[in-house]
Amino acid sequence: MESEKFENLLNLALNATEREREKSLNLGVGYEPEEERWELIVKYSGNIMRLSQENPQIRVEELSNEYAILNVPESAMDLVAGAVEVEYVEKPKRMYFAVREGKQASCITPLQDAHYNLSGKGVIVAILDSGIDYSHPDFCNVDGSTRILALYDETLNREFTSEEINQALKAESEQERFRIVPSRDTSGHGTHVAGIAAGNGRASGGVNRGVAYESPLLVVKLGTADPNGFPRTTQLMRGLDYVVNKSLELQMPMAVNISFGNSYGSHSGTALLETYINDMSNYWKTLISVGTGNEGAARGHTSGILQQGKEQEIELGVGSYETALSLQIWKSYVDEYDILLVHPSGKSIGPIRQIQGPQRFVVGRTEILLYYGEPSPYNLYQEMYIDFLPAQSYIDDGVWRVVLVPERIVRGNYDLWLPGQTVLNQGTGFLYPVEETTLTIPSTAEKVVSVAAYDARYNQLAEFSGRGFTRQTNQVKPDLAAPGVAIRSAAPGGGYAVRSGTSMATPFVTGSAALLMQWGIVEGNDPYLYDAVIIGLS
Repeated sequence: MESEKFENLLNLALNATEREREKSLNLGVGYEPEEERWELIVKYSGNIMRLSQENPQIRVEELSNEYAILNVPESAMDLVAGAVEVEYVEKPKRMYFAVREGKQASCITPLQDAHYNLSGKGVIVAILDSGIDYSHPDFCNVDGSTRILALYDETLNREFTSEEINQALKAESEQERFRIVPSRDTSGHGTHVAGIAAGNGRASGGVNRGVAYESPLLVVKLGTADPNGFPRTTQLMRGLDYVVNKSLELQMPMAVNISFGNSYGSHSGTALLETYINDMSNYWKTLISVGTGNEGAARGHTSGILQQGKEQEIELGVGSYETALSLQIWKSYVDEYDILLVHPSGKSIGPIRQIQGPQRFVVGRTEILLYYGEPSPYNLYQEMYIDFLPAQSYIDDGVWRVVLVPERIVRGNYDLWLPGQTVLNQGTGFLYPVEETTLTIPSTAEKVVSVAAYDARYNQLAEFSGRGFTRQTNQVKPDLAAPGVAIRSAAPGGGYAVRSGTSMATPFVTGSAALLMQWGIVEGNDPYLYDAVIIGLS
């Protein structure tokens, strides 16, 4: 079934076959094939619980500000579409780490010295990431007790209190410790990020001290239901809802760190994830920092302006052994043009005309699944989504060409995005990429501090760092840049490691926000120093 309330990608996924969902990078995200159920993001008004009352198989998880996460049998999707309470529905997207010396370069040291003596005391630093090594000395006080107020592990669906963590820290063996609090950071990403934002440097005698080194921590280990170990946007929304409501309960201001992102969407800041984050930034005394990702030099974006009467050819290189590939084309709805898709062998498909519903083609050893989208209440731009799927093991490599054939052009501007470099082979990318608008979602959200990375050794922007502006709305993004190359911070096991990426730049900003909020809110110099005020300062 299709519905105007469903985003384009969800409509296509519902029309796709089981095999197409399995092969695609995007279509199967949020689908549970064994149970034939979908996880959905919903914006609603009224009583959303009526859905579960009408059909007990529909599970409803209410979030703040009339957002909800639904778990719905595929056979009941028509009930969701027909519910008057439901305004708009999106499927989850998979998110990826933004991974690729900094306090002095960021001018943090003067704030920590005797003149200002800022340490983050009284301001929560919340880390939404891969978890934390809670036994690392940098996250413990001098007496050995934990600095973590609470640790919510989505993979275990359980909150661990500071009392439980302290009990685990007193255990005589590692086995006993993890029996009490069995949450682990297997990738080390979250531990590294937390160390930059708020580590106290105890394991290094203060040498590797983080920014807000006396801030109490709230940690969410995001769920990783997918086999590749990366969380979905729904899990990020759950985590943000948890930390914002927890800080409100504790009546403490909070700086939130998000070092995840993805490339799917119009990059205009209007998807449900972005609008939800905007809403949550208005809750309580909160500041949210998000990394712009590492797609700046990844050859995953190109753009241009189409002119009446002139075809535009876009060349896409596909590397060997690519198992799947998706391509988004975003344009103004008032522009009309067809698409011609040319295989590396020279065989062509099209012109592919704008018709409703999915269109399927086969060329060489590659199956093509295409969907023309319609604008939505939350997105005024039109998407053409193309999935390249292997007929056997791999899609055909070589140079593919996408030809845009104009029929009626009013504005003419277009953008194309590939999935993030994390899931693509090295040889895959546009032959003539454009670095602008390579920031990842949700750093495109209006009311967050979007953080790029620079190399403090050479005082220049890191080549990998995602760039702005946002598409069409042209909001200035990123808001600022912080050190993100060769950053040493905490690693699981009690030691330290060096990593690069906007993942590492973002916690510098998160920790800095905590210092500002300490000076303004905790110490009474500016009780409104959060959210829009800090964004304005950036």
